[in-house]
Amino acid sequence: MAGMSLLLLQARPASDPVLSEERRSFAEVAGLAIDDVEPWNIVELGAPSTEKARRHDALLVGGSGDFLVSERNMPHIEETLSFLAEVVDLSLPMFASCFGYQCLVEALGGRIVYDPDHAEVGTFDIMLTEAGLADPLMGRLPGVFAAQLGRKDRAEKLPPDVVNLAKSNACLSQALRIPGKLIWASQFHPELTEATNRHRFYAYLANYQSVMAPGALRNIAGSFRPSPETGRLLRDFVRLLSRL
Repeated sequence: MAGMSLLLLQARPASDPVLSEERRSFAEVAGLAIDDVEPWNIVELGAPSTEKARRHDALLVGGSGDFLVSERNMPHIEETLSFLAEVVDLSLPMFASCFGYQCLVEALGGRIVYDPDHAEVGTFDIMLTEAGLADPLMGRLPGVFAAQLGRKDRAEKLPPDVVNLAKSNACLSQALRIPGKLIWASQFHPELTEATNRHRFYAYLANYQSVMAPGALRNIAGSFRPSPETGRLLRDFVRLLSRL
């Protein structure tokens, strides 16, 4: 959509093989040109200023291959959490995915825990809650839909006053909204397709091998399937922005 400008926070070191793909994936799935999505590497630069964020139509927050919110092991993590809390206070539009979802949960007073025994890596069915079915963005999806995931952390406790929009068999919270604001987050990756999620799995295979048995890895490799519905979340988010 012409004329839009989004700022993408990336939690990836410069050496991360997924760094450029992530920006491209967000742009393509949202229906934007690559130049409409400005990358900001929080690992290298720390959090941007809110003045910087205000110069864009919305903020995007992506995933991470090397860092866990549960361990708070990313450089500038506390600064990033404070920045996200300020974004919410200022009601700046935002969509956060996976690591971004988990950062937002922690930033607002929830709790993220490390849970590799119930990790979701591959393609999984996501179910909308009653609130999700009624949501102006998430409610455009079917009640049950396939989504791409790549997580070992999960939300054990959501922040007060956020709305839980979706769940899966392994996790009771997969998406949320800040009521009254154009702020959504999903633990699944709406920016990924079957192909890009498979690529990420192999790009980060060494990370998964350290915590998963070979049989589990073979199951993941065979689990990828199309997730055609989730891409519309980012396109519809951009359409909502264009009406402001």
